[in-house]
Amino acid sequence: MLMNQTICLIRVLLLSLPMWVLVFSLLSFAFAANSYSPVVFDSSGSADEIPISQASARMEAQAPGSSVVRVVHHQDLNKKILVALIISSALLGATLMFLFYFLIWRYRILRNSSPAIKQKSDPVKSASSKPIMHRLDSLRKGAIPVYEYQLLEAATNKFSDSNVLSRNGRGCVYRASLEEKTNVSVKRLDGGEPNIEKELETEINWLTKIRHQNIISLVGYCTHGETRFLLYEMMQNGSLESQLHGPSHGSALTWQLRMKIAVDIARGLEYLHEHCHPPVVHKDLKSSNILLDSEFNAKISDFGRAMTFGTHGKSLKLSGTMGCGASELPLEGKVTDKTDVYSFGVILLELLLGRKSAENPSAEHQSFTSWAVPKLSDRANLPNILDPAIKGTMDLKHLYQVAAVAVLCVQSEPSYRPLITDVLHSLIPLLPVELGGSLRIS
Repeated sequence: MLMNQTICLIRVLLLSLPMWVLVFSLLSFAFAANSYSPVVFDSSGSADEIPISQASARMEAQAPGSSVVRVVHHQDLNKKILVALIISSALLGATLMFLFYFLIWRYRILRNSSPAIKQKSDPVKSASSKPIMHRLDSLRKGAIPVYEYQLLEAATNKFSDSNVLSRNGRGCVYRASLEEKTNVSVKRLDGGEPNIEKELETEINWLTKIRHQNIISLVGYCTHGETRFLLYEMMQNGSLESQLHGPSHGSALTWQLRMKIAVDIARGLEYLHEHCHPPVVHKDLKSSNILLDSEFNAKISDFGRAMTFGTHGKSLKLSGTMGCGASELPLEGKVTDKTDVYSFGVILLELLLGRKSAENPSAEHQSFTSWAVPKLSDRANLPNILDPAIKGTMDLKHLYQVAAVAVLCVQSEPSYRPLITDVLHSLIPLLPVELGGSLRIS
């Protein structure tokens, strides 16, 4: 492109040069022809144009007083021609300088723009040259990288059951080892579920904004047909649901670890409710969405249904595990921070009793909470209904306090429920210092 423009400018100069040479030659010829031609006027008034030598002889031959001979030189005309030559030369020089600087300016513009063009073309070339199984896709959604399906398939051994960390009604979470020796958790969401695309986008948007030690970190995502995958940081111990209700039946979760998990969840919720602007309601808090790392640090996941405070309307789609949702949702469809507090209370009940919130323990009652609340209020009988894995392993005063917090959280009237900050401050004194609490054990 630069070469073409240079050639065009040279052609313009070559075409304009003969015109300037012609003008300059004509003016020079006129100047030379009229420089020294005198005009002699005789007594009769006629004018003859003769050379200077003849004019001088004629003036000497004339008798004094007989006639007047006047010699007029074309000085005025010569001055005008000289001025015209100077002006035309200046115009020619100015035109040449303008074309010269214009050429330099165009050259700099094209030179500065050429790296950008090269930069746009290089990624395409490099992306096509890398093997599919050995690279991170250059496409990004916000700040989250997109992984290729073949890479995830190899990292999970074709999504084998041996790599399943947890299962729930919406899919499985798999253990995955990427080629860079990075371990991640892969949540698989199979197609066919309503609003899966919207929930995926919502979760990605929230997790790119939220950063907290008790909120799951999103590593990337992947799409394959109708199946969607979210890549989290590695959570070796799966979900709280799988630990409590899986093959181990909660045997790995001591009383202190259960209190640690409760405090971690409360800290994550406090961050969402008190430190996010605008405040965020998770709306789908349950044990299957609480993931545990190798040290049993709990992190809240699954933000596909999260929203800001005060969302209200008849068209609000209510969802979540039966028994975890607050009672006001079906009646008012209104989401507040107290909605998450209710769900937190249900998780506390699961940690204490070792029962699934979705199950109906007694045919006489319609829900898990309505069955559990009277049991927790009976201090004499409370130790007998605890999860067998923790029975008799805690200070009874601590047990009564945790039970009281759980009962307050699952109150049917939202205004009766405490703020999550108050819940957190009630639980921290029950957790040993080495686990992040304030309890000092002698």
